[in-house]
Amino acid sequence: MSIASETTPKIEFVTPLMGFDEHTRFELEPLDEDGLFLTMRSTSDPDLRLVLADPQPFYPDYDAVIDPDTAKALQIEKEEDGAVLAIVNLAEGMEKATMNLFAPIVVNPKAHRAVQAMLYGEDHPLDAPLPPKGN
Repeated sequence: MSIASETTPKIEFVTPLMGFDEHTRFELEPLDEDGLFLTMRSTSDPDLRLVLADPQPFYPDYDAVIDPDTAKALQIEKEEDGAVLAIVNLAEGMEKATMNLFAPIVVNPKAHRAVQAMLYGEDHPLDAPLPPKGN
């Protein structure tokens, strides 16, 4: 599902983001025309903003398997009901940007629900280069 097609969806985390316990409600907005990059801004603290991206265009083999309990909590019945987005770390600028592929944000924009999923047992890095090496 494309988040970009939604009109500034408001989402609520069913469990708080790690490190942001008091912030559970956010708005998603595309940062580019294609909706490849999004901003997720806290509704209670507009200064709290994370950049997210769909990892598939950068890592076509990336396959985040979401457990049934997470899917149920997000009211995801079919794969197209949800979107998997990676947090982009821009602390050292775009030249050294990374994506967190280990703990993506899973969103059901129609149900306005989200969760940060931990992909234990899978070999996904916390700091995958963006763009991938060799691109």
